[in-house]
Amino acid sequence: MDVSWKMGVLEDERHLWRWGPAGGDHGAMKRIARGTRGVVRRSSFSINNHHRFHFSSHPFTSLNQNLPLISTSTMDVRRRPIKQLPHRSFKPYKQQQQQQQKASDNATFPLPLYLTNALFFTIFFSVIYFLLHRWRNKIRNSTPLHLLTFSEIAALISLLASVIYLLGFFGVDFVQSILRPSPASWVIEDDNEDTPVKPCLIPHILPTNPTSEMEVEKKKPPPTIDYNPEENEEIVKQVVAGSIPSYALETKLGDCKRAAAVRREALERITGKSLTGMPLDGFDYESILGQCCEMPVGYIQIPVGIAGPLLLNGGEFSVPMATTEGCLVASTNRGCKAIYMSGGATCMLLKDGMTRAPVVRFGSAKRAAELKVFLEDPENSDTLAVVFNKSSRFGKLQSIKCAIAGKNAYIRFCCSTGDAMGMNMVSKGVQNVLDYLQTDFPDMDVMGISGNYCSDKKPAAVNWIEGRGKSVVCEAVIKEEVVRKVLKTNVAALVELNMLKNLTGSAMAGALGGFNAHASNIVAAVYIATGQDPAQNVESSHCITMMEPINDGKDLHISVTMPSIEVGTVGGGTQLASQAACLNLLGVKGASKEEPGSNSRVLATIVAGSVLAGELSLMSAIAAGQLVKSHMKYNRSTRDMTKLAT
Repeated sequence: MDVSWKMGVLEDERHLWRWGPAGGDHGAMKRIARGTRGVVRRSSFSINNHHRFHFSSHPFTSLNQNLPLISTSTMDVRRRPIKQLPHRSFKPYKQQQQQQQKASDNATFPLPLYLTNALFFTIFFSVIYFLLHRWRNKIRNSTPLHLLTFSEIAALISLLASVIYLLGFFGVDFVQSILRPSPASWVIEDDNEDTPVKPCLIPHILPTNPTSEMEVEKKKPPPTIDYNPEENEEIVKQVVAGSIPSYALETKLGDCKRAAAVRREALERITGKSLTGMPLDGFDYESILGQCCEMPVGYIQIPVGIAGPLLLNGGEFSVPMATTEGCLVASTNRGCKAIYMSGGATCMLLKDGMTRAPVVRFGSAKRAAELKVFLEDPENSDTLAVVFNKSSRFGKLQSIKCAIAGKNAYIRFCCSTGDAMGMNMVSKGVQNVLDYLQTDFPDMDVMGISGNYCSDKKPAAVNWIEGRGKSVVCEAVIKEEVVRKVLKTNVAALVELNMLKNLTGSAMAGALGGFNAHASNIVAAVYIATGQDPAQNVESSHCITMMEPINDGKDLHISVTMPSIEVGTVGGGTQLASQAACLNLLGVKGASKEEPGSNSRVLATIVAGSVLAGELSLMSAIAAGQLVKSHMKYNRSTRDMTKLAT
């Protein structure tokens, strides 16, 4: 068989192989490929995207049909599964690898591989024993170690040779297996679909920059599996009969979407009510398993509108708002326009700390008071912080405040939580401290990890006064011309209305943190859009809106102070696709690598800035007498619902 080998050198002195047999022996081609694999594999070179592998045209099929020459301008290296071609059968990759390695070893060493390895291992350990024995005698006889005999020189050379062999044989593959994974196959593919794909002989080569096609392939969703309707029908009947619990469908079926479809059908049969109108398809049910929602039967569609740009702290933000209330997005957008035309708003973070307050009980009020003294003693703060912080690298204890009610102690822990909202994080730290306290206070009974002194998802004075999550103040100066032309009112009317409505009116109602026009409207809309916990809108909407005239009454100074905005950019609903897209729009998706916690802090300022815009616009509409008119125009459906119902 006549086999010609050619090696070309590129302009940057990197070597690439160009090969091809001159004859038509397919089996010989395979033997050559196997024989050269070890050489190529252990060659040290790199391949950039602009390098191409050149192949001579050669017969590659069993019919000895000549294939066209592959164009070097269109060839690229891609990591893809081996395609089953009709003209060639492929063996499993590991089997090919073993056969190729065996052929390479037989071509390289005169002895069988196991004998060669045994020989070098024997040399290595024998030389080590010999040198140690000689050096021991030299030390006993006070002979300098650097004076070497011929036998010692030969032993050192043998030791070096055995080390080089063993490292080359075992070390290279071991290091490569750690640094980069072994791919299932590597193929060189032509852009021409009619040209058969040939397996590449050089493994472990990744392109420097993945092509766009590779990125698209990685993002492709897994193929959907069509199940037999009869199988689903049988499972639905078992769910209706109660033999299969509805909550166990995901575990039993192994397919979250199929489980949702089966559960939905069973629910309709049990209740006799239709869920038509609630979509099932088009949602990734795998993403919510064990994280966001249990026993799903579909999802609710809530439109998302954009208010902005909101000019805040020198940056512009397009604020996503998920709501079904007409006028809300339009009103907030008008407020953003007024702020933008007046030079923007400024927002400051006052405090950042999530809280959790367990309740513990003692046999006497004296013991409860002793615990309070122990926890609030500055000498114990460092020890408690170490115990608390060991559960997370982001959760850092800031303070402990203890309140006594008879024999019961309510311990309010406050800690930083990075870019997470942090309820789970602080709860783990609190559990660590409670376990630690059992040593010094064995008579302490932990009644609950949360004793409502936190306080979570309830209006509470402790949050209004002490703050929870992010405490933020946001302000802006609205110019007189903007108040008149954009907001359609005047500064004096706004100031007077704010005093009578947001301050005096709320006090008359006994409001707790509700000294505002509609802060919860904006907070809820932004929370739903960005994957926050909607229930925490309760304390996050604590807000006091202040307005006063400045510059001789010509301009308006407006501010909102919100002491307990509870947001995060990682965890929970922030990982869902739609919510993550909204966070990405704001530039705060995920955790900040440069400054942990900065993304969630920026999100809190955006919430406060959006509330400022919403307060400004709604108060202006009320002062101008436009509230009813605007809601009648934009918040009433003109569709005939009776016809839709029939």
